[in-house]
This record gives sequence, C-alpha cells and structure tokens, in this order.
Amino acid sequence: MAGVTTVMLAVLLANTIGAFANDPDMLQDVCVADPTSEDFFFTGISKPSQIANNILGSKVTGANVMDIPGLNTLGVSMARVDFAPYGLNPPHIHPRATEMIYILQGELYVGFITTNNKLVSKIVKAGEVFVFPRGLAHFQKNTSKYPTAVVAAFNSQLPGTQQFAAVLFTSKDPVPKDVLAQAFNIDEHEVEMIRAGLTQ
Repeated sequence: MAGVTTVMLAVLLANTIGAFANDPDMLQDVCVADPTSEDFFFTGISKPSQIANNILGSKVTGANVMDIPGLNTLGVSMARVDFAPYGLNPPHIHPRATEMIYILQGELYVGFITTNNKLVSKIVKAGEVFVFPRGLAHFQKNTSKYPTAVVAAFNSQLPGTQQFAAVLFTSKDPVPKDVLAQAFNIDEHEVEMIRAGLTQ
C-alpha cells in the first residue's frame, strides 16, 4: 500500500509542477499597451543603423513592447544589431530572455560564459544562428573589415539589457570608486579615467 501511495503522490506532484512550468493561457487575443499607437507594425529594424561616432562600433535597434505596443503579453521581441568593421557589442546580459541571433551579412565572433566560467564561443557567418542562454554574460565582435548585421529574437516582450562596463562605471547613482578599484585591482584614478572614457 505504501508503494501505491508513493506512486500516486509522485504523479500528483509531477502534474502540479507541470501546471506552473509554462506561461498561463492568455485570457484574450491581444492586450495592446497603448491603444493610440500603431499596434502591430514597426519599420525600425528594416534598415542599417548609423554607427558614426560610436566608440564601440555597434548599434542596437530594439523592436520590443516599447516600440510595438501589440507585443504586450505575447512574450516575444526582436532587435537588429549593426556592426562597423571590428565593432563590438560588449559583454552584457538579458535578465528576462534567451537570445537567438541570425547573421544577415558578414560574420561575428560570439560567445557566452557559463556559471562555472566556461566560455562557449564560435565564429558565426551569414545565414547561421547562435543562441545565448537567458541571464548569461555574452558578447559579439565583428572580426572583419566589412560591416556586419544581425537580427536577434528574444522570448520576452522586454528582455532588458545590462552592459557590464556601463552598469558599473556610469550608473546614475555612482558605484563608489573604492569598490570599483578593489574589484578590478586598479586605483581610483584609473576608475575616473574609465568613467570619463565611457561617458564620451
């Protein structure tokens, strides 16, 4: 009898966990965030972005719920990233989404770092796809003398982005200089130099 009870409990637990393992069913077809705007259409990623005067040599153009109100509650978004020759999309995370990129033109050296500090990297060329797991630090670098462009897809209407250098050195309420100096094994003067370079 104890064996039957254990099996029944295991089946009940598995079904209960499964019920909470995915997004709930939608209660309506759409839930537009701003009923006065263009709900389901956006031209913002149809053309390359201007990268001039960008120290990193890359420009991200988002297509998320802030740009397309009809995405509200749908759990998807996109972005286009344009790279100048040798441009970099610096190390960053998306706290709310996994990202999949498709190379439109050119090629990139891409990678992410697992929680046990393993770098997973690859050279990805036009027509190929690479995936960055949710919440893991990742980057993209154009290693060629030609422009490169990618389209990124996210499983969130607003994936969020935190670029490590910008977050740490240019936050609205500054991280104390002594904290950054100790964390990076540099002096406070070097912290100021990095801050000045990032805010240009």
